[in-house]
Amino acid sequence: MEIVNVGQAEAWNGYEGEHWADHHDRYNAINGGFNGALLDAAGVGERDRVLDIGCGAGQTTRLAARRARQAVGVDLSGPMLARARQAARAEGLGNVTFEQGDVQVFPFDEGVFDAAISRFAVMFFEDPVAAFANVARAVRPGGRLAFLSMSDPGGSDLGKVLAAVAGHLPVWHATPEPDRRGPLSLSDPGHVRAVLGDAGFRDVEVRRVEAEEVWGRDAEDAAEFFAGWGPVRHHLGGADPGPLRASLEDAFRPFERDGAVRLDGAAWLVTAVR
Repeated sequence: MEIVNVGQAEAWNGYEGEHWADHHDRYNAINGGFNGALLDAAGVGERDRVLDIGCGAGQTTRLAARRARQAVGVDLSGPMLARARQAARAEGLGNVTFEQGDVQVFPFDEGVFDAAISRFAVMFFEDPVAAFANVARAVRPGGRLAFLSMSDPGGSDLGKVLAAVAGHLPVWHATPEPDRRGPLSLSDPGHVRAVLGDAGFRDVEVRRVEAEEVWGRDAEDAAEFFAGWGPVRHHLGGADPGPLRASLEDAFRPFERDGAVRLDGAAWLVTAVR
């Protein structure tokens, strides 16, 4: 397996990937509200072959497989793919497969997919233009791309939580930087359009979508989970997480309702044509 994104490979096959695999249901509760909008935007139909980029534990791959002729998920993370395969077997899905690899250099056959999708995974490419160009090669001419990426959290419910704990974590700036890859690297619509245009896509559209995100049973539970998230743990650098958890608990408490911590989430839904 050829890998160019070595840092991400190490993270997703270490603590980060294990945390996602062990808590896949928690991450799906946060991100799953966007699933329908993503699949609808990709126009997934019963004759389609679908590529799921950075599929993780495979929820979106399996949902695509229920709509499509075939779905293939590709991800760097061995632990998450093991969970994805386990779930597909449990659901009796025979038209879904999972491959471990780096999407930027994965040896896709040319033009074999009708659509490519991704839920909050494309922000971490080492070279976004090269990665999306490889995806474009895998999609047939006229095929569709649809993905979700984080928008600037400022002013959102998540932004309020992040602002409350800014003293414990570095501030996340929404403006992309050429040498930075991370959750907000595709948060600027103009930058997204430029990257996809350079990669061989046309008719790029970027629109805001909203969905409820369930972060935990209560503020204490949400705070503990958030503090264990890979990027947060990385930024703490071994520091005592206790003060952060206490601040997070206070920040999450206003969002407790109906037996859970519920944030109104927002993201960019990006569509394009090969």
